[in-house]
Amino acid sequence: MRLFKLLLLSSCLTLSLVRATEPITPVPAGATLRVATVQIRVAPDHRDWTYQLGEPTHFKVSVTADNEPIEAVTISYSVGPETMPAATKTVTVPLDGLVIDGGTMKEPGFLRCTVTADIAGRVYKGAGTAAFAPEKIAAYQVEPADFDAFWQAEKSKLAKIPVESRLTLLPDACTDKVNVYHVSFPTLGGPEKPTNPARVYGILCEPKAPGHYPAVLKVPGAHVRPYFGDKELAARGVITLEIGISGVPVNLPKEVYDALDAGALNTYWMYNLDDRETYYYHRVFLGCIRANDFLATREMWDGKNLLVMGASQGGQLAIATAALDSRVTGLCALHPAFCDVAAELHGRAGGFPHPFRPDPVTSQPSIHSTPAKIATATYYDTVNFARRLKVPGYYTWGYNDDVCPPTSTYAAYNVITAPKQLGLTLELSHSYTPEQAEAVNNWVVKFLGLK
Repeated sequence: MRLFKLLLLSSCLTLSLVRATEPITPVPAGATLRVATVQIRVAPDHRDWTYQLGEPTHFKVSVTADNEPIEAVTISYSVGPETMPAATKTVTVPLDGLVIDGGTMKEPGFLRCTVTADIAGRVYKGAGTAAFAPEKIAAYQVEPADFDAFWQAEKSKLAKIPVESRLTLLPDACTDKVNVYHVSFPTLGGPEKPTNPARVYGILCEPKAPGHYPAVLKVPGAHVRPYFGDKELAARGVITLEIGISGVPVNLPKEVYDALDAGALNTYWMYNLDDRETYYYHRVFLGCIRANDFLATREMWDGKNLLVMGASQGGQLAIATAALDSRVTGLCALHPAFCDVAAELHGRAGGFPHPFRPDPVTSQPSIHSTPAKIATATYYDTVNFARRLKVPGYYTWGYNDDVCPPTSTYAAYNVITAPKQLGLTLELSHSYTPEQAEAVNNWVVKFLGLK
């Protein structure tokens, strides 16, 4: 499971089923206090949560404590296209549950029923999402005519910078089978000085036994945090490199990253979005390629197998890296971010970080919906990299994801012509189950031919 644990940490986690322990009814003094686990479950009436265009939907709602229905719970609910504003209604849920008429959709997409309830002073939330012909979802994002020329020129600039890596052995982190290093290497500039080399930092784990091994690049989810590497996968015979993208060492105390996340790097994903050469992710995408440059210098790399994997922002980076770097032989992308962000200019769900989503209160256009930012986004949208994938990939997400909505991820997935496999966990939002983790692990192990 270790292979997947760090991916779990790399994502912004939100649960579609919110649970807590609270007394749900008053009790007499001296009586036994019942403390129950409260759940709101919302499920479409099709077992696969999937419908044909124009087909009616109904959502079954139940509110339980200790798996028993709670009597006369008042809920608020809304039904509409995912992440888009929808009218809210209030109703009481009977003991045998409530059925909500969800209507239908005439265009491919997702229809979400969101339910909240205040029980014993705490607010609980549940959601269910119906898919309408998801395989037919088409991206709104356009492709700039010079997309390939732009990225080829940037890669040429990067190639002129020597791979002058620095490795520091971390003896306390090493095991009897694995050496662990804190590493760094230069990449192309930062957002303020694009021609002045910056550095990428990460944790390298290599098997101690002599031999030649496949390599895995693990790219991070959003926000800033320390990293620890993947020793368990390395112990199975893989060179692993887990990188950060913030341009600072990845082995500092956690409070350092918390301060950066709240201060200098707060909402970094919006920095310089009006300029394709200084946008924050310009350095990041090239930094991922440079990480592969570094892996290619390792004497124990087998020279053939190079997998890149990540979740959320990491899913975005995995797809972009595989599209830009022909050395990549496979990828694993979990609910990838930045998919079809232009869709929100057309009233449909787009991907994190939702630069063009209208204000949820006033419905006014986003302040970022300027011609320059819309143009820059075309060079970084995951959809345009997905179109260029040539290697096998494993993808996974849930229908209830409100950070990287499935409408957006399908918009990218549907343009992929390379071999692909999709694992769905329908009820999940931006989170994971053990079964999902096992599926990812099994795919990676099989792909790399590990024992």
